[in-house]
Amino acid sequence: MKIFHKTLIGLASIATLGSCTAGFEEMNTNPNLIGENDASAKYFLTELMIRPYIPARYNYWRAHLIHTDRYAGHFTFGQNGNWWSDELGYSYDVAYTDAAWDHYNGLLGTVKQLLEFTEPGGAFENELTHAVVLILKSHYFQLYTDTFGMIPYSEVFSDEDISLPKFDSQKDIYKGIIADLDAAMAAIGDNTSTGDALEDLGDNDVIYGGDLQKWKRFANTLKLKMAMRAQGATGDDFSQSAINEALAAPLLSEGESALIEKDLEISQWDYSTYADVWHNFGAGSDWAVGRELVDYLRDNNDPRLDQYVKPAAGGEFTLIRPTASEDQEGYDLFPKRTNFLKTLFDESGAEYTWDDQGSQIVVSMPENTNYIGQPVRLSGEMSSLLQFGFFCSPSDLVIQQKNQGGTSTPETVLLSGESYLLQAEAVLKGLGSGDAQELYQMGIKEAMRVWGVDDASIDAFLANEAIAQLDGTTDENLEKVYIQRWIAHYTDGYEAWAIVRDSGYPATLAAGVSDYELYGPGTITAGGYPQRLRYGSSLQASNPNNYNDAISNQGPDMQGTKLWWAK
Repeated sequence: MKIFHKTLIGLASIATLGSCTAGFEEMNTNPNLIGENDASAKYFLTELMIRPYIPARYNYWRAHLIHTDRYAGHFTFGQNGNWWSDELGYSYDVAYTDAAWDHYNGLLGTVKQLLEFTEPGGAFENELTHAVVLILKSHYFQLYTDTFGMIPYSEVFSDEDISLPKFDSQKDIYKGIIADLDAAMAAIGDNTSTGDALEDLGDNDVIYGGDLQKWKRFANTLKLKMAMRAQGATGDDFSQSAINEALAAPLLSEGESALIEKDLEISQWDYSTYADVWHNFGAGSDWAVGRELVDYLRDNNDPRLDQYVKPAAGGEFTLIRPTASEDQEGYDLFPKRTNFLKTLFDESGAEYTWDDQGSQIVVSMPENTNYIGQPVRLSGEMSSLLQFGFFCSPSDLVIQQKNQGGTSTPETVLLSGESYLLQAEAVLKGLGSGDAQELYQMGIKEAMRVWGVDDASIDAFLANEAIAQLDGTTDENLEKVYIQRWIAHYTDGYEAWAIVRDSGYPATLAAGVSDYELYGPGTITAGGYPQRLRYGSSLQASNPNNYNDAISNQGPDMQGTKLWWAK
């Protein structure tokens, strides 16, 4: 897959995204730079399509994996031999949180530059390309605000060039994003491309190949998702009309998921994947897959199980009880902690032998047989008992190493499966019309197809599994919809985490933790579920007044402070 290579060559041939518009005069006169007849916004636009979703390794590791993918309950740390406890990320660490803030905040200049390039009078004036930029800006800000809450928004791109922008409320940000989406959809109208020749986004649009009608349906689906999320929040005065409008217009349908194929050749320092961390950090950084996710897949015969995870490696392990003189707490809690593991194995239907010899327990498991997920957020005091071979690890589709052949699951931007699931949710809540069961099953089918599940396996699942049927109470049916949305966003931790915060499902995740002899509370009060990431540490010095106004309105700059729309 060479599209990223072509993208970078195109960018290098023109200029960097941070260059000012005046730089184009030099391009037009310097024979060593590209000529005016060859310049196009599409070479710049590709970067904005890639960078928010596939950052360089530092941010991929610290923002995605350490925080959002683990808050989503999809991945866990803390096994024996792992460098970190699974409390990492739940206990505030300025360096790790700053990586997420710096990633999003660092893209503001890119977004602003592209808006200016493509607006009337801009260097690459094109109303239709500008509409695509507005849609990308909208999704970027949705991710940004749903990670931190109140953020600078209305004054970021002000004509007054405000250096210390205020933090806007999430309600106002949501309304502003939906207004931008409406403007973009209106501008696109019936157009199918941004123009001819250099004006056509074509292959430089790594998501939709320049198909404007798909971008229009993307925008409308994003509008529906945000309106559904805002529905019922304090002071909400726009979601119902936005939901009505979105449901009355075309949404993403079969085969229209917004995905970015991962490049398995380009340097991890520019564009990273899970595999870069998995293969290059060493065994001490290996992670397991979360219990809730494995349980839902395994217990419901979900055909995504082997697409998502590998069975536990198995083997023979000796769990040694510490001596009372060296570790009194570990000695006293050894029976409770090992019984916790044994219960986990039993509830997973695992094959194993358990030989309790008093001062030690010998556990033997067949290789590559059991599907056991590791509970999220286990205490670091449990690490010596958490053998890596006990638990499922990510599949090769997730951790496919670069330059080794093979395939990798694409990066998720927005799923057509979620479009159907959101419509099913709207029907169940009385906010829309249609057949909730049909929409629900179409959502599952589309989500499974992203992971290469064949239609025969999908159809068998939909016909035979109870979780595929909306045959319960409204609350029971809604729970199924939320769970399927959460499952579909595996490896898309930002969105999966938002689904848990918004819906309260899976309930065992949303409840947080309370037994600190087994679990780690981190720095979240009473072991609560993380609701947001803390702002970048530089803000208190660089924009103190607006920072203080934000926390005064939103609540303390802590991980446990709920966002405007959170349930």
